[in-house]
Amino acid sequence: MSVLTRDEAQTRAQLLDVHRYTIELDLTTGDETFESRTVIRFTARTGADTFVELKPAELRSAVLDGETLDPQTLDDNRLPLKNLAAGEHELRITASMRYSRTGEGMHRFTDPADGETYLYTQMFMDDVQRVFAAFDQPDLKAVFDLSVKAPAGWTVLANGVTEHLGEGRWRAAATPPISTYLVAVAAGPWHSVRTEHRDLPFGIHCRRSLAPHLDADADEILDVTRACFDRYHEKFAEPYPFDSYDQAFVPEFNAGAMENPGLVTFRDEFVYRSAVTDTERQTRAMVIAHEMAHMWFGDLVTLRWWDDIWLNESFAEYMGYQTTAEATRFTGTWTEFGVVRKAWGYDADQRPSTHPVAPEDVADTASALLNFDGISYAKGASALRQLVTWLGEKDFLAGINTHFARHKFANATLADFIDSLASATRRDVHAWADAWLRTTGVDTLTPTVTTEAGTCTLTVEHTGSRPHRIAVGLYDHDLSDDEGRLTLRERVDIDVPQSAPQPIGKPPALLLLNDGDLTYTKVRFDAASAESVGTSLSRLPDPLTRAVVWNALRDAVRDGELAPGAYLETARVHLPRETDLALAQGVLAFASAQITDRYLTPEERPAALATLSSLCRDLIRRTEDGDHPGLRLIAVRHFIDVAAHPDTIAAWLADGTVPGGPELDPDLRWRVLARLAVLGAADEAAIAAEQERDPSANGREGAARCRAALPDEEAKRAAWAAMFDGDDLSNYLFTATAQGFWQPEQADLVRQYVPRFYDDAVAVAARRGPAIADAVGRWAFPAYAVDAENLTLGEACLREADPTPSLRRKLADQLDDLRRALQVREGTTA
Repeated sequence: MSVLTRDEAQTRAQLLDVHRYTIELDLTTGDETFESRTVIRFTARTGADTFVELKPAELRSAVLDGETLDPQTLDDNRLPLKNLAAGEHELRITASMRYSRTGEGMHRFTDPADGETYLYTQMFMDDVQRVFAAFDQPDLKAVFDLSVKAPAGWTVLANGVTEHLGEGRWRAAATPPISTYLVAVAAGPWHSVRTEHRDLPFGIHCRRSLAPHLDADADEILDVTRACFDRYHEKFAEPYPFDSYDQAFVPEFNAGAMENPGLVTFRDEFVYRSAVTDTERQTRAMVIAHEMAHMWFGDLVTLRWWDDIWLNESFAEYMGYQTTAEATRFTGTWTEFGVVRKAWGYDADQRPSTHPVAPEDVADTASALLNFDGISYAKGASALRQLVTWLGEKDFLAGINTHFARHKFANATLADFIDSLASATRRDVHAWADAWLRTTGVDTLTPTVTTEAGTCTLTVEHTGSRPHRIAVGLYDHDLSDDEGRLTLRERVDIDVPQSAPQPIGKPPALLLLNDGDLTYTKVRFDAASAESVGTSLSRLPDPLTRAVVWNALRDAVRDGELAPGAYLETARVHLPRETDLALAQGVLAFASAQITDRYLTPEERPAALATLSSLCRDLIRRTEDGDHPGLRLIAVRHFIDVAAHPDTIAAWLADGTVPGGPELDPDLRWRVLARLAVLGAADEAAIAAEQERDPSANGREGAARCRAALPDEEAKRAAWAAMFDGDDLSNYLFTATAQGFWQPEQADLVRQYVPRFYDDAVAVAARRGPAIADAVGRWAFPAYAVDAENLTLGEACLREADPTPSLRRKLADQLDDLRRALQVREGTTA
């Protein structure tokens, strides 16, 4: 497929003014294709040639200003428009388009629970071309007028309020000017909960088979939606710019959610059918807030080109966490951000593929797609949080509102954004942007404490180039507490680089740089503080403070400054006392998936699994009183995942419950069965019986995961063939199969597939496109083969096999993580 270059987009934007799209979709023509008719009205400013994009199964006709164009001139995804005269034009396109099974374009899903079919669009980047013809670039905004013919009994949702005209025909209210990638349709026999707020229709929607679960959470979802909506109207001068606000929870969705104006689509895992923790509910609330922020930043004001994707995502990420904390009961969002989300940014920023938050050279759409990563989201949000700390929230919001007023229903660049902020402050925002948004890598701050006559001064060694405004937490031992409690003496605000050493009084037991986590940097400890961390980490009073400490330990392991076993021992000592769910989940995830499965050698792994199992048992015992169900659920999940012997969890599955609770709901049952499959304690009969018990889409994915995890040569052959030899697996079934395939316990069994992976991955990525390429690189990569041979094979693939851009990025990142794991192992065993 031809990718659109920035130069081509700039040329076309100078030539065209696109006024209106009139789109008719017929979704009643079969299971493989649908009919798409598009009328585009536009003006050419001068006489010139250009092109329109579409990816049809069949281009039936193309008519420009009454003259028929030859469908055979369609070259890949481009239909040439030759010899345009200056003035008004009308282009009519009729085509047959393919349904997708990969979450791109018009995705089609049939629910195995009840046989009902659902369709939804994901148009992002350049996938609108899979649904209708378009001048597909973000700065050619237009009005969209949409009609849909759907099967009887279906409901059609779109960006504007939809009206059923009878006989399956639906019409959506015309949109204000929006970008092509933001057009949205969702059609099917949806279960809906509708209400009104501030005289606007609000709705939430899901598959019928999930109706009881949506109804159970409808009040919470709508309460969060209303609270965030009201909070944004307190922050933003511009009112919500669209005619309705629908949130559709859709199946097999690749991202967390998509900010389509008036119709936000979410992955329907956010409709919880099994028990979840409050942190998971908090995450759902944050995603609701994140997508709603996009209604202003991304939809009302849209990037001009994809080099400014951070203007969308960093802003929505920051606002999502901040607004959730301000407006809902979920006040601990920044702790979860610190221990989980921020690590995503730190990891991405230390790989060879790192890029500035605001990169200057995004040559085409294929390159742009690679920048949807921890830098554009987590690092960018961290940078904005530091900007607010430095600038002050009042001036920050004043600049944002100026930006909205200047560019509403239009497009803007980084320069426009910085100019808007600069109009609200005397500070040098342009210099800040150069230091923070145009640079790569993670700074490191290291404290040096000097004592004279019982009084200490602090000097912060700064490795890196960015300015930081941070809080330094000074903690003392509570002498009245026998368990080593640390109490906050004070937080001292300092700027780095320092103009002079900072007096801090008497020596603290713990000195913590970046207390409160208001900047983006790695931090280290002085010797006395490191000792206090080892003895008293869990006795720090604030979860966010503990998150900064845990992140520092994580960074030290990855940088080879702390042995993996030392991290594991710290977790063993302090996690049984932890009360914050995000911290418990984040630390256990890193301790199992990275420390135990990758950083420790195969010989060391059994002892690490035993340590984690014992730790989880401690948490389970501690929560027997029922006062901490979320903490207990986290402990149960991880106990299952690290079980080295099947007896205990097999008994749980047979009894249908963990002694003392919780009962095994469908998600826990599949989790147990997957681990039993890995351990050789489950077979095809058990998997088939469980799938009969749970015939849902989740059950189908659980069965695929379990079958791929069986320690049997035939099971591995079948799983590999399903992933790489055919194109039948949907995006979710591919992921589930890949998740089951590679297991550390089965290293000898799957070793023959390591060299096969690279050739087969390149082929399937080229054949099936970016979404599957992403799944291949993320889930099907042999991550547990931590050895030089795997690294050598992967490097050869990058040099010689010409993988697609999305697969190349995933492989490059995986291989860098593999290289780091090898270095950590060598440092540990040296």
